[in-house]
Amino acid sequence: MNGMRVFADPRSVAVVGASADRAKWGYWLARGAIKGAHRREVHLVGRQGAVVEGVRCLSSLHDLPSAPDLVALCVPPGAVPGVVEQALGMGARGFVGITAGLDLALGEGAERALAQRIAAAGARLLGPNCLGLYDAATELHLAWGSFTSGSLAIVSQSGQLGLALGTLAADAGLGVSRFVSLGNQADVTAAEALADLAGHDRTRAVALYAEDFGDGRALVETFAALREAGKPVIVLTVGGGEASRAAARSHTGALTSAMEVVDAACEAGGAIRVASPGRLVDLAQALAAPAPPRGRRVAVVSDGGGQGALAADLAEAEGLRVPPFSAGLAARLAALLPPAAATANPVDLAGAGERDMTSYARVVEVIAGSGEADAVLLTGYFGAWGGDNPALDRTEVSVAGRIAEVARGMAVHVDSMGRGTEALAALRECGVPVYDRVDGAAWALGRAAALPPARRPCPPLRPLAPSPPAQGYWAARELLAGYGVPFPPGRLAEEGVEGLRAPYVLKADWLEHKSEAGGVVVGLPDEAALGRARREMARRLGPGRYVVEEMDTRDHVVEILVGGRRDPAFGPVVVAGFGGTEVELWRDTVTALAPVTTRAATEMLRGLRCHRLLTGWRAGPALAVGALAEVIVAVSRLLSERPDVAEVEVNPVRVGVEGVLAVDALVGYAGPSGLT
Repeated sequence: MNGMRVFADPRSVAVVGASADRAKWGYWLARGAIKGAHRREVHLVGRQGAVVEGVRCLSSLHDLPSAPDLVALCVPPGAVPGVVEQALGMGARGFVGITAGLDLALGEGAERALAQRIAAAGARLLGPNCLGLYDAATELHLAWGSFTSGSLAIVSQSGQLGLALGTLAADAGLGVSRFVSLGNQADVTAAEALADLAGHDRTRAVALYAEDFGDGRALVETFAALREAGKPVIVLTVGGGEASRAAARSHTGALTSAMEVVDAACEAGGAIRVASPGRLVDLAQALAAPAPPRGRRVAVVSDGGGQGALAADLAEAEGLRVPPFSAGLAARLAALLPPAAATANPVDLAGAGERDMTSYARVVEVIAGSGEADAVLLTGYFGAWGGDNPALDRTEVSVAGRIAEVARGMAVHVDSMGRGTEALAALRECGVPVYDRVDGAAWALGRAAALPPARRPCPPLRPLAPSPPAQGYWAARELLAGYGVPFPPGRLAEEGVEGLRAPYVLKADWLEHKSEAGGVVVGLPDEAALGRARREMARRLGPGRYVVEEMDTRDHVVEILVGGRRDPAFGPVVVAGFGGTEVELWRDTVTALAPVTTRAATEMLRGLRCHRLLTGWRAGPALAVGALAEVIVAVSRLLSERPDVAEVEVNPVRVGVEGVLAVDALVGYAGPSGLT
């Protein structure tokens, strides 16, 4: 990425604000920078005469013997602009902005002005208000605290949470390949920091913590590029509460939270969102392992029947399969184990490990060679023997080596009762995921097996010129019909019912939710009944425009919602779900980034719990799923082509055997015009 190399392997580093006081940021930045002094020039600028780890501080950048490539800013806000001007004048190419509060100290817009000044000079700024960066491969350490070298890259908008993830990764034996604290993202963005990891050899998995996503579409492209590079992204974010739902005016808005949009973005880019730091590190172990799961078939191996049965239940709860082994494989395993052993899957060693510890390795090896499993989950006491009996350490480490050799070609996950033993360290050294909870192991294995494929996300947006917004259901109907959404024959009520067939439906054009307000009457058998209904409705609701449509009287109909909205970060998203007046009760929806293809729309429908209603539930007929998919495509196109449209809802779309009909619709426009 443009100018990002300076944050990975600079030729020289200057820490401005270096301090000998261990309680200050300047000390930790200086101390970390000095660790890489054998690879690059390291200069410290601070209180004259101060000495940090044997290196004397200079009083000014002008005292440096050569120009710094990368400058860490750890000075009071008022001093930052002057230091930046000095460094730019010397030819600095990058800045790590630790200092916070520029706008507060120097006035609104000071941070933006600083970023613009740096960019105008052809340099880059990480931060400000960040906690620094670290790169294991280049021994660049400009951050608070310490890191254990490993294979997980961490890009975090919250520096402290990023450091916490680093600690968890170290505890899991995973370690950190690169750490980037984004801070306020005045210049360097999350997408840029992530894209720079595509060619980072030490990185096998990527953790992203973000509170806002900026240009979400660019981020999705980056997710996809990293997935194709074999470095899947795990996303941790916040904002899944009910506040955003409560503010929504349409069913679609109430049914699509920030998290559901993020999930759609992750799906499009081949990333996975998780709910907690612990889950992130659990999954990172699975994704950074030498071999991914080949599929969903899992062999469970334990040295206790209860642990094996529980592991099998948990695995199946995570969408994995624990299929019975063939008679041939079960016989080969029985030949290795005591008569009381279970060999059908799950496998219970029945004390074989205690008598001969190599039984663990031999069973795993036979299963791996059988072709009957896509992964092995080993749960129980293995990894604890050496901790309880040091005389067994060497043997257990040797067995761990054999298991790790299998794990090079087949996913092997270990849930162990042990803690801190040599055998577990040997497994982790070889990249084998080791867990201290079987539920964590099963969950991570299930998510790894379900990892979205590497694929480029939806087609690019091609917006058209906006048109003046038109109010009401009739205008929404005409707009959507222009995109190919079918509606029943209808007319404005004042035009009469010529050409329409009874029974009729009468609708108050201007109401958003007609059923709740009494703004719709169905089953009107003739013109006389229609006239009476219109007069009564006008008495209750007042004057306004009314719409008459032919009533859909088809049998075997399922009502589906199709809608979408414009997300501030990710742009247009399309939603499909179980429709009608009870949509918020059932909350059966799927969200995707728009526009979508017919194939993608069909996949969305398969993800609904109500999908079986569309394909012939209880001997019922199969419905027009293809026509419904085209409605989803049409709504996604409208949102993608019309940037003035903020929200669309077609609810319900009545899906029958021969086709679909939309019988209510809302269109919301950006700005004060609102929903129509």
